Amino acid sequence: MMANAKWYVAHTYSGYENKVMTDIQKTVENRNMHDIIQEIRVPMEEVIEIKDNQKKVVERKIYPGYVMVKMIMTDESWYVVRNTRGVTGFVGPGSSPVPLSDAEVANMGLEHTTIELDFVVGDNIRVKYGPLEGFVGEITEILLDKKKIRTKVSMFGRDTDVELEFNQVEALV
Repeated sequence: MMANAKWYVAHTYSGYENKVMTDIQKTVENRNMHDIIQEIRVPMEEVIEIKDNQKKVVERKIYPGYVMVKMIMTDESWYVVRNTRGVTGFVGPGSSPVPLSDAEVANMGLEHTTIELDFVVGDNIRVKYGPLEGFVGEITEILLDKKKIRTKVSMFGRDTDVELEFNQVEALV
């Protein structure tokens, strides 16, 4: 039985993150370990810097000094990452690396899930559960990043804007 790969965090010397990522990728390639060490990332964000009244978009590391590695923890995968030049160790107590929780992975944006919706703006929906259960409304906006929709529901004789989770609503046929 094959274990599921999890995200681990390797601590590196500051400024060595990209070098460590490249070195691990080369080792994975050379040893044909793609099934064990599946992905290596240095999370980046775009930041606008203003110098001398000039706006410039630059990439900045979100977590300086850390490299995220999606792998199945084995003696070999631990050894490969731990002994890569520039790596000082894994995040976790002592020598035992602790994988990131699903919530941490989601908050860090490491896994991107695609969402397929069976409704679009303008569709009528019914609220399946929650305080507005049974209410019917028309979708005015879909907020993919929040996994919510905005809809107008009629409450006490007037239209009211509400935000609902995707799984709280169903399309009316």
